[in-house]
Amino acid sequence: MLAGLIYYLADDIQNPNKLRRLGQDNTVVLKRGLDGHYRAEALINGEKVNVLVDTGATGVAISQRVADRLNLKSITAIRTNTANGESIGYMVRLRSIKVGGVEANDVSAMIAPGLEGDVLLGMSYLGRMDVRLYKGEMTIKQVED
Repeated sequence: MLAGLIYYLADDIQNPNKLRRLGQDNTVVLKRGLDGHYRAEALINGEKVNVLVDTGATGVAISQRVADRLNLKSITAIRTNTANGESIGYMVRLRSIKVGGVEANDVSAMIAPGLEGDVLLGMSYLGRMDVRLYKGEMTIKQVED
């Protein structure tokens, strides 16, 4: 039980942006983790996933493990260049991605079999929003088209 409590507290410190705390407003404020990254729980196609917010990523990248859990299928393979070199990815369309109350529908994404984390939340989602960084917080605001 003590180990479980320690894990829960460490996870809460590393990822303070849990769904229960983010609310449903059209603006969400993410707190930076101790490692300098912004992580959050998000909903992809209505399912809870852990995301690493990456303003330097062109799109949304999903690990094979998460793609299998979400039952995502692709028939289009593409060659990509990443920080780790060339790789193959598989293009998919996501019904929705929601962080707090900030939602985008019909989002382009890629299944990245070599991705070690769960999901990189890149610009195919963030580019539809007003995103600001200030003093250890990232504010993501829904933009009406």
